[in-house]
Amino acid sequence: MELMQKGLIQEMQTNLGNNLLAFTEKKPVLLVFLRHFGCVFCKEALSDLAGLWPDFKGKDIELIFVHMATNKVADKYFKDFQLENVQHISDPEKQYYYEFGLRKGSFSQLYGLRTWFRGFSSETKQYKLELAKHLGDSTQMPGMFLIKNGEIKESYIHKLASDQPDHMQFLNSGKI
Repeated sequence: MELMQKGLIQEMQTNLGNNLLAFTEKKPVLLVFLRHFGCVFCKEALSDLAGLWPDFKGKDIELIFVHMATNKVADKYFKDFQLENVQHISDPEKQYYYEFGLRKGSFSQLYGLRTWFRGFSSETKQYKLELAKHLGDSTQMPGMFLIKNGEIKESYIHKLASDQPDHMQFLNSGKI
């Protein structure tokens, strides 16, 4: 599994043509796999991560996103959330999602009661739901991985589409 991961990580290239494995050999990388850009929880995560981005830089951690849209669409959304200089990886075929163990959500993961409640809560009311194929697969589940020297040190795979992980606690897990 570890060799497969290292080979896969070596294969992954950012929108600027940088190799993910090379990044992880210089500093830890927080690799965030997004749902689709129209998802209110994805937008909430982008907002949260934009607020934490200076902390990541202070800890010398690189933030890189994986998404299913074109780079042009992604650039627009990243700019909207003040993440215009963030590097990202387009994966419209969801190959990397699959290889990292991220699957399509079940009905209850995507549309269950807890997800509905959070989707209509005051925390997410500022984000508008958008459904369009060019934004990504709305059934795809997200996740995040802390990677150093080509090895996954920590992972968080969402159980519900509405999960809101504590990103700083995740980074402070002591595994980097």
